Amino acid sequence: MRDLLVFLPVLIGSLAALRFPWIGVMVWTWLSIMNPHRYTWGFAHDAPLAALAAACTLVGLLATAEKQSPLKNAPARWLLVFMVWITVSWLVGLDPDKDYEQWNKVMKIDLMILVAMAVLISKQHIFALTWVAAGSLALLGAKGGVFTVLTGGSYRVWGPPGSYIEGNNEFALALAITIPLLRFLQMQLQSKWGRHLMTVVMLLCAAAALGSHSRGGLLAMSAMTLMMWWRGRSRLLGGLVIAIAAVALVAFMPEEWSSRMNTIQTYQEDRSALGRIAAWWTAWNLAFHYPFGVGFEAARESLFLQFSPYGLEFGTPVAHSIYFQVLGHHGFVGLAIFLAMWFVSYRWAGWLRTEAVKIPEARWASDLGAMCQVALIGYAVGGAFLSLAYFDLPYNLMVLIVLSRAWVEQKRWQREPIPDGRWWRRIPGLRAASEAERGEAPAGAAKSGVRG
Repeated sequence: MRDLLVFLPVLIGSLAALRFPWIGVMVWTWLSIMNPHRYTWGFAHDAPLAALAAACTLVGLLATAEKQSPLKNAPARWLLVFMVWITVSWLVGLDPDKDYEQWNKVMKIDLMILVAMAVLISKQHIFALTWVAAGSLALLGAKGGVFTVLTGGSYRVWGPPGSYIEGNNEFALALAITIPLLRFLQMQLQSKWGRHLMTVVMLLCAAAALGSHSRGGLLAMSAMTLMMWWRGRSRLLGGLVIAIAAVALVAFMPEEWSSRMNTIQTYQEDRSALGRIAAWWTAWNLAFHYPFGVGFEAARESLFLQFSPYGLEFGTPVAHSIYFQVLGHHGFVGLAIFLAMWFVSYRWAGWLRTEAVKIPEARWASDLGAMCQVALIGYAVGGAFLSLAYFDLPYNLMVLIVLSRAWVEQKRWQREPIPDGRWWRRIPGLRAASEAERGEAPAGAAKSGVRG
């Protein structure tokens, strides 16, 4: 039964992608982020569902006239440069044959990001991608949050099996990045109960992130919370709410959790932290000896023996840092491109936050830009301690930023058709926003002070 619940939506969505390739992007995003097929036990578990969705989407891309160049924006151009560089790094690396599988995986993800920028155009597409990306992880986060509360945080929460975020640390960071997207969606909802439900989901995602016992996830959420508090209209009230929520969440956690979080200050006594430092030193020294990097695998005994001051004392751990991961894999040039790509994306989100707010029809884009900035800060801080340089979700943030800015600059609200209410209700929050663009108040809302 589980297999059919996963396979049938993928099949239907993939066939629809032949005519409407944006639907294929949604199917791909769902599969790549949530990995629902890994929760089945039958034929769907190992079926090439993502390949099916991608193939149909590419065919639809070639056939449709509703597409745009994905390289008209700076973040996408930096992404393309990054793709070229890591390909060169892979080819001149230590073991291209062994690293091919990882290179192929990364290229598929990045290619579909460019495809998304090509076929997603309207606000409907932007909202749909936000719901799919955030909802895929929110479902797992809510489940993990309930588990954390019921068990008092005594057991760790893990991510989807066989995915980039299978590990507890990676899953925690993914959930942390998801929370700002959920907040954006909450800001667009007009239903009081819908907003309350979204609050519960966000708290459960935060509980699941804490239940993962991840120090990187804790730092990411702390950085995002600080940023949201600083930007809030009422810092006193916001600080009080944050303090109450933090105390309530931490109160559920056992002594083991507190002891692990305290090792952030006493890392010299923690072998896990020292292993990361050994990996960082290895990546740093590798970058000087291999200008193009060593490819997609730096955790080799021979490299640690030669370039780590600790030798094999702590084994051959992975970098546990997006920065040192890219540095070891692709050298200083690769790291510079990686940083430039995300710096430009952050700046573009800042443009949305400051410029779109001036346009009544585009205030939702200002909200999205602000929340994407918060999510990128979480990725930058938490990613300093986790190996998630190639994970889909941050790149989906880039897509949302790029599409929203194009929507604002092209003044697409002036020419996008507004479907009838029955269709609009299928994407919560979008119908109300569209009514606001026409100068109408959403049903049940006051005429003043309401925006989508």
